[in-house]
Amino acid sequence: MFYHYAADAVLLIHLAFILFVVFGGLLTIGWRGFPFIHLPAVGWGVFVELTGRICPLTSLENFFLIKAGTAGYGESFVGHYLLAAIYPDGLTRETQYYLGALVLTINFAIYRWLFYYFRRKGSHA
Repeated sequence: MFYHYAADAVLLIHLAFILFVVFGGLLTIGWRGFPFIHLPAVGWGVFVELTGRICPLTSLENFFLIKAGTAGYGESFVGHYLLAAIYPDGLTRETQYYLGALVLTINFAIYRWLFYYFRRKGSHA
């Protein structure tokens, strides 16, 4: 049972990391030094998508599932609702390229907005 919970925990961490990669730039509003943490994560996420590599979190999750005695993704509450979001059916290399481009586009838009936000905020201080 421990390994099922561990796999679910890794799945939740994986989802949190994906959300952080896509939208984490918004946290820069609270701390201007945050891009030094966020941008490397964006780089990693885009690298994984564009090269088709397997994320270490996926490998860790599969390790726990195998230790739990399942041959792949088991049905748990977390797995049932989050697996399709993290590992969509029919994921192709072309789709991965689009996802990588989408991550870059979203982050470019967020950081562009932040640039103008801080610039405008600084001129009114």
